[in-house]
Amino acid sequence: MKPPHNSWEVAPLLPNRMETPTPYCTPSPSVSVRLGDAQQSVLPEEVSHKTEQALRDGKLLPVISLAREAAKPVSAKPLIIAVTGDSGNGMSSFINALRGVGHEEQASAPTGVVRTTQTPAGYSTPRFPDVELWDLPGLGVTSQSMESYVEEMRFSQYDFFIIIASEQFSTNHSKLAQTIQRMGKKFYVVWTKLDRDLSTSVLPEARLLQTIRENIQENLQKEGVQEAPIFLVCNFAPSSHDFPKLRDTLKKELPALRLSGPLEALVQLCEKVIGEEEAVLQERTKHEHFEDALGIRNADDLEEVLEAYRLRFGVDNESLHHVAQCLKKSIFEYQGVMKYPDLHTACSRNWKLKSMTCLLMRGLLGLSWYVPGMGAPVVAFFRRLQYRCILRLVVQDTKTIVRKILNDSIFPA
Repeated sequence: MKPPHNSWEVAPLLPNRMETPTPYCTPSPSVSVRLGDAQQSVLPEEVSHKTEQALRDGKLLPVISLAREAAKPVSAKPLIIAVTGDSGNGMSSFINALRGVGHEEQASAPTGVVRTTQTPAGYSTPRFPDVELWDLPGLGVTSQSMESYVEEMRFSQYDFFIIIASEQFSTNHSKLAQTIQRMGKKFYVVWTKLDRDLSTSVLPEARLLQTIRENIQENLQKEGVQEAPIFLVCNFAPSSHDFPKLRDTLKKELPALRLSGPLEALVQLCEKVIGEEEAVLQERTKHEHFEDALGIRNADDLEEVLEAYRLRFGVDNESLHHVAQCLKKSIFEYQGVMKYPDLHTACSRNWKLKSMTCLLMRGLLGLSWYVPGMGAPVVAFFRRLQYRCILRLVVQDTKTIVRKILNDSIFPA
């Protein structure tokens, strides 16, 4: 631990995160929500339980207050950012540059030609008062595999990641990005040592910058990683190239980044529950008089079936009207994200449903009645296929609407 600093100096936080994994707060009781291949506990148990119950009851209105409740404690905490990458990529130098601290200053992160970061170390800065920057040891320093590195560095504790690269965007970088994406978290890619590239490349500067960006994007796409913000910087010139843009972007996105954890956890929870309810309803379509349980009067009226399913999941017009009122939005904002708002649109956009409702199919079903013993079973079987298809479409729309409701609840305009 370094000695105390004057009030104007930037002091490093706890130097060893491995020994103190939660230095600022003790997590409240929470439920573990599956996010890809990683477990992240960000939702209080009560919020999780009530959200699940509301969805099973087909009531989306309570989800609004529950989402806000989940976001409230997170919004008061600092955003914990992990800076990671291959060893020797200039991660510590980047942290110093982002903090506006010289490499020779007492508060700086140790840098050097040899590996200087052996354990995670945290730093603060007045430039980002609600942020903790954690300098992680580079890949290969402590671990032999990506899995062991992620486990040793305790990736689940960080809210956001900055992947540092230089000279080449390696498989390690792509795997890091893939792992972070599977955790439902966001990241930036920062290419450092740009001054060295510019001084040694024979390409014009504009062409070189484009080549670096394209190479990074291609490698990310190979691992199925969604496009991420890319910044090309020089650690020793923090006022040039993309460094000012990086600082401005980070400041602008801080509120969203801080709350992205509970948002994604809620989305994953809601989609899981909606999927389970779909499975239950799909199974029930095998039973006779299934339509009676949904209040369907005319079993052959597919428009009525569509509305019954929408009512079951709480995405009917009346329910959406109440949701829109609570969020001070127009109902058209929620109706507008629906891909299948009515039967006509559903038939035109889904080839399976279209084929099951065409005149030819209706004619064939009509002919089945002239075959002794075939009419009723054939019609009942075909009707179940139609119901299952419509249910699948309503579930897709429900997930889209729920995601928007959660987003609007946590990030009000």
